[in-house]
Amino acid sequence: MRVAIVGSGIAGLAAAHTLQGLADLTLFESGDYFGGHTHTVDVTLPDAQGTPTTFGVDTGFLVLNERTYPNLLALFSALDVSIAKSDMSFSVQADGAGPGGQTLEWSGSNLSSVFAQRRNLANPRFLRMLADIVRFNRITSRLAEKGEDLGEHSALLQPLGDFLREQRFSDEFRDWYFLPMMGCIWSCPTDQMLAFPVATMVRFCHNHGLIQVTNRPQWYTVAGGARQYVQKIVEGIADRRLATPVRQVLRDPQGVRIVTDGHVERFDAVVMACHSDQSLRLLGNGASQNEREVLAAIRYQPNRAVLHTDASVLPANPRAWAAWNYQRAPSADVESAQVCLHYLINRLQPLPVTQPVVVSLNPQREIAPTQVLGEYAYDHPVFDLAAIRAQARVHDMQGQRHTWFAGAWTGYGFHEDGLKSGLRAARSIIDTHGLVPVEGGEAARRQALPGVFA
Repeated sequence: MRVAIVGSGIAGLAAAHTLQGLADLTLFESGDYFGGHTHTVDVTLPDAQGTPTTFGVDTGFLVLNERTYPNLLALFSALDVSIAKSDMSFSVQADGAGPGGQTLEWSGSNLSSVFAQRRNLANPRFLRMLADIVRFNRITSRLAEKGEDLGEHSALLQPLGDFLREQRFSDEFRDWYFLPMMGCIWSCPTDQMLAFPVATMVRFCHNHGLIQVTNRPQWYTVAGGARQYVQKIVEGIADRRLATPVRQVLRDPQGVRIVTDGHVERFDAVVMACHSDQSLRLLGNGASQNEREVLAAIRYQPNRAVLHTDASVLPANPRAWAAWNYQRAPSADVESAQVCLHYLINRLQPLPVTQPVVVSLNPQREIAPTQVLGEYAYDHPVFDLAAIRAQARVHDMQGQRHTWFAGAWTGYGFHEDGLKSGLRAARSIIDTHGLVPVEGGEAARRQALPGVFA
């Protein structure tokens, strides 16, 4: 059986890895590297002795934990990919929000970093924010523990903006903590986040331990860069095609035709492991009504990532430095501004240099060209109410007209979600077509991820 996989992000790689030995696979990737949002870039900088040292820096996917990434950890274990402890500390810079119009700076790493600016010990607005954080954690933990009820009139479908107003959370909490944290998680403007249903925030934050004061999960990163796992999966795919954009996917009763530049090839099935809007564009007029409605409901936020060594974008007070450093827009219209976030890679990954290495998402000012190491574009799904409702309909599309859909857009937008969707698509193909290993049956089963053949 011939199976085409369109897209080499974690969803496509998971599907390909699971189908190895069971089908004749072809992996199509339009870009110049495999991995999608897993993008490790080589950087050369002087080490402590001044010797130029080359190492990998992740500019997209960065961290995982044992509680909410079990399938990804199982994959890494199966591939013998090493992980290292990481840091998920968080800081906020808010221009003009401090006393006398100065910049407010604080970090959640420890008590000293919370009060990195010692004057905040006597700042009633700052203390009100801290009190609201405690109250917010208590309220949302209670919602999470009650379980999910996503019926048409569920309180969990209420927009976050309405939820904050009804619960009387302060502006300080909203602007100096809540929206920065949400921006760091979903990489989209705050006006979009305020339209998210409460369920999106509660489910994710509860699962990831972000609304707990104690017993938070340990976070990890891939030692040497996340491309380690990408390379190991791709090496096992005989027909892998880089810089080969799919232009059209045509379906008929016999199967699928994949159209690339100058070529048309027939397959028995296709896994659309790309963004939902890309899938819709490739299906074109051949998309069913259900496919059009579901795929069009997921919107995306374009983000610009700059890899550089300019530490001046971090908080002016080094006590407030963190792994994730949010910078609030200085303009009055902060809600529509793109999220600005500076990842201090030295805190997130073990690097062989002490010089700060930073990935800035949508930097508010241009980084000096002499300090720029690379620039990349990433699109992130927007999980508003329309998206949440569309996700519930994805299952009905799977396997229709020889087509399966996979991607992080089917879940929370994160690596584990993309991986699980790729596993589900592959498992469905296996079950639908009764696939069995062509040769070396037991070996093929052992290579599969835990649970895939359960």
